[in-house]
Amino acid sequence: MGKRLVIIPTYNEIENIEAIVRAIYRLPLSFDLLIVDDNSPDGTADRVKALQKEFPQRLFLEKREEKAGLGTAYIHGFKWALRESYAYIFEMDADFSHNPADLIRLYQACEQDHVDMAVGSRYCSGINVINWPMSRVLLSWSASKYVRLVTGLKIHDATAGFVCYKREILERINLDKIKFVGYAFQIEMKFKTNLLGFKIKEVPIIFTNRIKGESKMNSGIFSEAFFGVLSMKVRSWFSKEYKNHA
Repeated sequence: MGKRLVIIPTYNEIENIEAIVRAIYRLPLSFDLLIVDDNSPDGTADRVKALQKEFPQRLFLEKREEKAGLGTAYIHGFKWALRESYAYIFEMDADFSHNPADLIRLYQACEQDHVDMAVGSRYCSGINVINWPMSRVLLSWSASKYVRLVTGLKIHDATAGFVCYKREILERINLDKIKFVGYAFQIEMKFKTNLLGFKIKEVPIIFTNRIKGESKMNSGIFSEAFFGVLSMKVRSWFSKEYKNHA
């Protein structure tokens, strides 16, 4: 298998999936791609299967039986990546809110700057978000401020979903004990990475709101994040297992 794997979870991304796959494969640096599809009724997985004929041994599909949350999709992908011996594992959205070209910058941050996690950050150099309503920008920015206050994480964009991991992080974190499945999943992974002493670097990106397809955000995701951060921090104080084995 290759050195670098991009994991993209999908649910009803038929309008974006082929374009994002082709954009990644046009990059000057080689990436393999794993699509984790939650049985999308719009045929997303079927489109991926058709593309696999064009990109054999580079494009992979894991189809789950039902929609089970962003966090569990990524954990499914992480375990697959570890089994296949990838050295660098990336999280990325399917909807072009993350610029595929920035995959190279995240990789270079880990490879050349010798950090263990590179975070594509919307907020480490101002607020770099395009086409979001102001209410959404304020909610996201405030959430990251809240996470910094509660957890002590020195990260400006703790909820970011554009990330490069060195495999050593995913080998050390007990993926079966990740508590959260929605928005808070991203926070928990960064929090545990930091607890384990790995180096994290933010790489400034420009985040662009999706043009095609529908957002998967809902009020329950934000509620999980708000209360989840508090419980996560409290557990880190009192649970020896949580500290030592993440």
